[in-house]
Amino acid sequence: MTMHILVINLGSVSTKVAVYSDLKQEFLEVITHPSEELAEFKEIFDQHQYRKSLIEAILEKRGVSLKSLTAVVGRGGLCKPIPSGVYEINQLMIEDLKTSALGKHASSLSGLIAYNISQELGIKSYVVDPVVVDEFEPLAYYSGWPEIRRKSLFHALNQKAVARKAAAQLDRAYEELRLIVVHLGGGITVGAHKLGRVVDANNGLEEGPFSPERAGSLPIGDLIRLSFSGRFSKEQMIRTMAGKGGLVAYLGTNSGIEIEQRILSGDQYAAEVFEAMAYQIAKEIGSAAVVLEGKVDAIVLTGGLVYSKRLVEWITQRVAFIGRVMIFPGEFEMEALATGAWRALMGIEAAKTYTPVGDWSHYIGFN
Repeated sequence: MTMHILVINLGSVSTKVAVYSDLKQEFLEVITHPSEELAEFKEIFDQHQYRKSLIEAILEKRGVSLKSLTAVVGRGGLCKPIPSGVYEINQLMIEDLKTSALGKHASSLSGLIAYNISQELGIKSYVVDPVVVDEFEPLAYYSGWPEIRRKSLFHALNQKAVARKAAAQLDRAYEELRLIVVHLGGGITVGAHKLGRVVDANNGLEEGPFSPERAGSLPIGDLIRLSFSGRFSKEQMIRTMAGKGGLVAYLGTNSGIEIEQRILSGDQYAAEVFEAMAYQIAKEIGSAAVVLEGKVDAIVLTGGLVYSKRLVEWITQRVAFIGRVMIFPGEFEMEALATGAWRALMGIEAAKTYTPVGDWSHYIGFN
């Protein structure tokens, strides 16, 4: 029996929809939403019906009947931290997506809409390796102040998928390797993968290198003084640090292509800012190498920014001494989501039950 799987991957300004027949992609449609289009929605969750209707319209246009679907899989979202794997969406996960202490992000809508559609059709719905995957070793949680515990919040889905692709090229099992996987997109995360587990990674919203849209780690004293200067509200600071920082703040754009064009036109400042981002990425890779005690089988670069040869060369020049650098341009999230759901449907991998335990009071969110 062929498994027809609807894949939903929602970002802050994008809607990605695909249908897979088993592991064959029947179609992929990506819609980029202009900021003014989403401005009418006060909260991310207010977009629920708008995005769901858009997904249904795409399926109708493609001639896909909802009744033909075997399962729905979503990117996941900001539920409570859990180990990696495939999870069947349940009511507890839905409640945690709606009330997450980690904040509000469009990825949470993926799980909510996937569950909503599956309930209407009486079929299963899943998430695979959501951004809250937490496999940290104990030392990684320490921040330097007991009131704040470091959080595992990174591009788990794409990092895990690409790590397995790298393992296949190395003709080794992922669970045998020590890898540093770097996701270079609107946000940037660097994960230390140790024998199948991501034992440390920078929080993609708060830590690490600055990125096209995010400020990354900042000098804490200056940040505190700026926060209490009266120039910004709490909400403005949050939006700036996690949406209007990085390249947007320095250069007014989050487009690597536009910045490359400016550099080619002789813009020395754009070149310096772009190289500074590469410099910070390389520093973060060095930190991950320390986590792995210098035993690194490969450094794996993935994400949209990997299409920039200039950026990749700048990073590689600084980190090649650590280990082999492998390049996987773009992201493989839709494929990873479909594959995870298919494996669960076929009984190759048992879907896990979402049952987080523990005290989450230390998770200071963005709400």
